[in-house]
Amino acid sequence: MKTLFRFSGFTLCLHLCAGSVLLFVIAPLAGMVWHSRWAETSMTIQDPAVQQSILLTLTISLVTTGLFSLLAVPFAYFLARRVFPYKRLVMGIVDLPVVIPHSAAGIALLTVLNRNSVAGQVADKLGLSFVGSPLGIGAAMAYVSLPFLINAAREGFAAVPVRYEKAALTLGASPVRVFFTIALPLALRSIVTGFVMMFSRGLSEFGAIVIIAYYPMVTPVLIYQRFSDFGLAHARGASLVFIAVCLLVFVVLRSVSQEARHAAD
Repeated sequence: MKTLFRFSGFTLCLHLCAGSVLLFVIAPLAGMVWHSRWAETSMTIQDPAVQQSILLTLTISLVTTGLFSLLAVPFAYFLARRVFPYKRLVMGIVDLPVVIPHSAAGIALLTVLNRNSVAGQVADKLGLSFVGSPLGIGAAMAYVSLPFLINAAREGFAAVPVRYEKAALTLGASPVRVFFTIALPLALRSIVTGFVMMFSRGLSEFGAIVIIAYYPMVTPVLIYQRFSDFGLAHARGASLVFIAVCLLVFVVLRSVSQEARHAAD
């Protein structure tokens, strides 16, 4: 079998581009590891505030992703299968949280979720609050990360041949059964990928969260607070620990995603 890339000026250019991008991503992380002391990192790992913050961040992001997937996946199927007026506008609205500044997203959320708003008053009657609570953190995470799940799931459903669903409908299957037995299993790999991306994006959110819920502190806010109050050295330890945890979680989720893909195949 002939190789696609033979050694040439173009191949060398490709290698240089790949190396430059990888260096740009790895260099800051490697520099942080290089300048970190083990004693400093060990103290950070044992810090209860850091442990609670990381656990809170992981839990809220996972729960938020799971709950919103119950709405996002059917919506993605609707976008993939239905043609309706202003569909492009709707899809543009879905992508809007990705392009607007996340601090602006936090302001927008605070406007509709503050204690004097309709949603805030309803939550207050239920004994809940969005401002300064895990509920607000989850709302901020979902707002900025939901497009990743919707778009991935929509592309997965769009790739499922429509003729399979039409054949099942012709044979008497209900639309609900077609969705759960044909469309959903065949699009599962894309849905899982979107789930992983939404969860991962939620972990890293700062701008929207810091506006609507500075406390309780998720890890990105904790890192910022330590940098502002104590400087680079104190923030670096928390950053390193959180990156390591996120990397571990991401690898685990990617492994689960690969297993889901194999199961779908």
